[in-house]
Amino acid sequence: MKKTNLRNLEDFKRAVSSTVRALANDAEIEVSFGTAPAPAAGQLRLPMVYSDMSVEEIAELRGRGDSFSLHRKYHKTDLHHKYMPKGDLAQQVFNAIEDARVEAIGSNQMKGVAKNLKAHIEKYYKDKNFDDLANTDKKAPLGDILKLLVRERLTNELPPLSARKAVNKLRFEIEEKAGDHLDELAKCINDQDKFSILSRKVIADLDLAREFDPDEEPDDKGSDQLDEQFEQTDQSEDDIENEMDQTEDGSEEGGEPSEEQVDDNASGDQNGEMSTEELMEMLKQAQNENAAPPRNDNDPLGLYSMGPGYRVYTREFDECIAAEELCDPEELAQLRKKLDQQLYHLQGMVAKLANRLQRFLMAKQTRSWEFDLEEGILDTARLTRVATNPMHPLSFKVENDSDFKDTVVTLLIDNSGSMRGRPISIAAMCGDILARTLERCGVRVEILGFTTKAWKGGKSRIKWTENGKPENPGRLNDIRHIIYKSADSPLRRCRSNLGLMLREGLLKENIDGESLLWAHNRLISRPEERRILMVISDGAPVDDSTLSSNSANYLEDHLRHVIEVIENKSPIKLLAIGIGHDVTRYYKNAITIMDADQLGGAITDQLANLFEDS
Repeated sequence: MKKTNLRNLEDFKRAVSSTVRALANDAEIEVSFGTAPAPAAGQLRLPMVYSDMSVEEIAELRGRGDSFSLHRKYHKTDLHHKYMPKGDLAQQVFNAIEDARVEAIGSNQMKGVAKNLKAHIEKYYKDKNFDDLANTDKKAPLGDILKLLVRERLTNELPPLSARKAVNKLRFEIEEKAGDHLDELAKCINDQDKFSILSRKVIADLDLAREFDPDEEPDDKGSDQLDEQFEQTDQSEDDIENEMDQTEDGSEEGGEPSEEQVDDNASGDQNGEMSTEELMEMLKQAQNENAAPPRNDNDPLGLYSMGPGYRVYTREFDECIAAEELCDPEELAQLRKKLDQQLYHLQGMVAKLANRLQRFLMAKQTRSWEFDLEEGILDTARLTRVATNPMHPLSFKVENDSDFKDTVVTLLIDNSGSMRGRPISIAAMCGDILARTLERCGVRVEILGFTTKAWKGGKSRIKWTENGKPENPGRLNDIRHIIYKSADSPLRRCRSNLGLMLREGLLKENIDGESLLWAHNRLISRPEERRILMVISDGAPVDDSTLSSNSANYLEDHLRHVIEVIENKSPIKLLAIGIGHDVTRYYKNAITIMDADQLGGAITDQLANLFEDS
């Protein structure tokens, strides 16, 4: 860890304290540091600071303070109490989901807060040894798992590496039952009332408690726990670790909650937790795999529904994964080198297209100055007037604000087998050039890919066969959604990821409808004013396993439904580029190119048109 040198600890403490009060909008908060007993309710105790703290330790300490402030500002305890379910495990999950909401608001609004909270969360899950929990029979706190799943939807932040295996172990079982309601949470992140009702639906989906009933009496025990969690202050790091050890050993229950309990809401005693195996078994027994997802009246746009008649046999084997997890760093570097070699002769052509797009975007952001004003920035070019005529007033200037909208672009690339060879190589390079160019202009870019994990149905089809091959099973393959570059990650950190598209055996079959919906749902929660989703594909959705067990146009009908909903009801702008395949019969805003070499020009032209229309 990189060490720092805090020369004046008192200045640092004052800076942290001021930030806590400013972020909470409460000048009365008292902040203290050290290992003394926790102060009174409404005050904050942070760990001891020392001169050679590492950068990570400073960020984690600030993250504690930011979490406390965000709860004071955005969380209403009485409203939370109103919707509190009964039962220890249900309360743990309910508190965790609300905790994710509050912290996501701050993360989405302030990059510095997001960085601090990320450091705090990473330390918390690392201290709880989630890596070990994923590989053993030890109890896995369901509230902690749900917090990360909700956080991922609200901020597009993947779970920390220390907890990713444990989360993925339960991810698809949870999303199979509660995925629709989890996806809806992002739409009401700023409305605690509506968010709490949705949280209760998630809890009901998991069979932990009933949906919220306005006539239901709130659980006083849950209220007491909540008041402790959100009003009590932090203990020292040593106290936290001791309390965690004592709780897991069963030697101590209750007591004042630790800082991690305040921030991450692993509330109540540990007796309410369930093991991974117990939860998975419960979900498997309760789920009806062949039932079509119901229409959701609380989603008037219909953005998160699968559509009438479309069903998924099982999500147990589905995968949403970062590109770097599918390949070791050395192989990724070699694949990236191979990609650069294949497209070396196109560098000049693509660079010209990139410069053209950059000039166009910069022209859209052109700013102008107003001169000879009475206030603003001192115009040094006109100071000669004052020198020659002391009676002449000083001249000021002001820069006019640009009306260029804050923008994010998602590039969704078909990773099916038919894209193998030149098309996928050029698609990868164009993603690289597009991200590099737009980042220079202040536009965020996300690059995603979609395929399946196996040919001919994979584990989903095996399970279907073992269950007697029920008729009309719905989608019958294991989908794989790949995140090559998230919108908040700079290209320099994930440039090698794009080489993964050249990996032998990666490109298989394509289920476009669900993939388009997945990319849209990631984009819909972004805070940018202008959001653009661009799809690159070379054919209609094809999955032999699904089509052989359902109607011949099963996947195509679902794709049409998803496109229609997004184009007519979503604020996101959708466009498509077909390579050798006419996609205009699906998308309103689409073009078809016959040669993959034309892809770079098509991307820049389409984006230029969208920016021109906005």
